[in-house]
Amino acid sequence: MSDDRHEQAGQERVPGRHRSRFPGISSRAYEHPADRSALVALRRLTGFDTVFKALSGLLPERSLKLLFLSDSVRVSDRQFTHLSDMLRDACYILDLEKVPAMYVTQDPRPNAMCIGLDEPVIVVTTGLVELLDEEEMRAVVGHEVGHALSGHSVYRTVLLFLTSLALKVAWIPLGNVAIMAIVTALREWFRKSELSADRAGLLVGQDLRASMRGLMKIAGGNHLHEMNVDAFLEQAEEYESGGDLRDSVLKILNVLPRSHPFTTIRAAELKRWAESRDFQRIMDGHYPRREDDRDAGVGESFRQSAASYASDVRTSKDPLMKLVSDLAGGAGGLGGRVKRGFDGFTGQSPQGGPASDGPAKDAPTQG
Repeated sequence: MSDDRHEQAGQERVPGRHRSRFPGISSRAYEHPADRSALVALRRLTGFDTVFKALSGLLPERSLKLLFLSDSVRVSDRQFTHLSDMLRDACYILDLEKVPAMYVTQDPRPNAMCIGLDEPVIVVTTGLVELLDEEEMRAVVGHEVGHALSGHSVYRTVLLFLTSLALKVAWIPLGNVAIMAIVTALREWFRKSELSADRAGLLVGQDLRASMRGLMKIAGGNHLHEMNVDAFLEQAEEYESGGDLRDSVLKILNVLPRSHPFTTIRAAELKRWAESRDFQRIMDGHYPRREDDRDAGVGESFRQSAASYASDVRTSKDPLMKLVSDLAGGAGGLGGRVKRGFDGFTGQSPQGGPASDGPAKDAPTQG
């Protein structure tokens, strides 16, 4: 196909290959249904509007920008030029008119974030820049531009501030109860928003294997020759389907304090979306447009979210989700299944007697 025909199909030439771009694309095109419903639920949380309005006037956004200017390196045509090219390319592909400021900050931990109230600012650590190759980094930059296009930076900034504040007032009796309720809701939303941003990263990089490699490196470091994408995805399968109801509860407890989903789960979610009809339709140029965002009601988001959750419950291999699915279907014998699933918590074997190989009486429990 000639370059002219690529241009007409909405594709732009970049080094190495062609990438499609998506003029006027709405963030609704790639946002995970759980992301949108969690954000709506967050906004309806008692006290959230009051806290959010108060913090909007108190958060030191100007101080943050001054801090990055003084103690980080701003990406530009003269500094980290390869990142500057990736950033402009990502904004071009997702049709984000104003290119966010981007900084590289010294930190060996691989991380990236998009923060800011008035204007989004993207920050990547040196640990991440040194860890990823060009195509993997392109997916990360697209991920952060997706956050910017979705307006996630505002809530991310509030989450960072409230998390710090909760630690400072923890000594006050009941002083951080209300704050932690909002922090917990924010974390639940942000975990879902990461799934949306991963999709945006794939739309920008348009290389699923690169996205997978990047997630593997974040989990296992710069040892790509020792890792395998298929084996990595098998871990997600084992995590989701293995164990019993006790493990399902432990999974929930493990994820609650995290701002990001587990890396294997992110990889599996992204692969499922990349193989879906929704993704193919976007790549073919059929996607929601920003000009229609005003007509997209909250009710439609809830309906899509409800359908997504119902599908997840039906197809999930997690023992707890299987139980929920059976309850919805009116399956019999559930009482015995629930008892067997939780016998380990009471020291009983599945047959009802004492567990023969359970933990010692004084064995530590997970906090």
